Amino acid sequence: MVSSSVGPGVSAAILAGGRARRFGGADKASLSVGGARIIDRQLSALSSIADDIRIVANDAERYAALGVRIIPDAIADAGPLGGIYSALVDARHDTVIVIACDMPFVTAALLERLVTEHRAGDQVDAVVPRSARGLEPLCAVYDRRCANSARARIERGALQVAGFLDDIRTRVLGPDTLALHDAGPLFENVNTPHDHERAKGWVAVNEKPFEDPNTE
Repeated sequence: MVSSSVGPGVSAAILAGGRARRFGGADKASLSVGGARIIDRQLSALSSIADDIRIVANDAERYAALGVRIIPDAIADAGPLGGIYSALVDARHDTVIVIACDMPFVTAALLERLVTEHRAGDQVDAVVPRSARGLEPLCAVYDRRCANSARARIERGALQVAGFLDDIRTRVLGPDTLALHDAGPLFENVNTPHDHERAKGWVAVNEKPFEDPNTE
């Protein structure tokens, strides 16, 4: 149920179509961190902001019990850029949150700030955080109109998301801005078993047990 200050009209997509080669093909979205699966943590954060949520995944059965719209990649084998494109062409609204399925610490406060920046009125196409490791295009907000630019790059085989950001009007939120919303390792990815253990260790020390605000 949407309850944030940004108001209605926000779409969102969790990209879960990767092959997880560094994790032996495991379903990273279903890994448990702090007593909840990563995807449950993400849906909890998204549900207070977005009224139109989907999971981009080619194995619909894996996520069927979540009661969320599941869509396949619109273009096969196009990597993360293909996931972004799939999210944009399926979205009902112009403002589209996109997050990778392996990021357990994304917060509603951060996502709300990205949406607010996108709606600031100066016609930006994307709002992308920049963490200490660089740009975070898989935890960002895109305008639905970016779909054409994404498809054009895919059709010519230019699948780098960084190049896509160069093609559109991108606003970057730097570390100073992000610090206002930093509840921990916001952009931590669980790509390997070692990453998973580190994430669980951080939660054990720093985070209260997970409670889904959408559950009575």
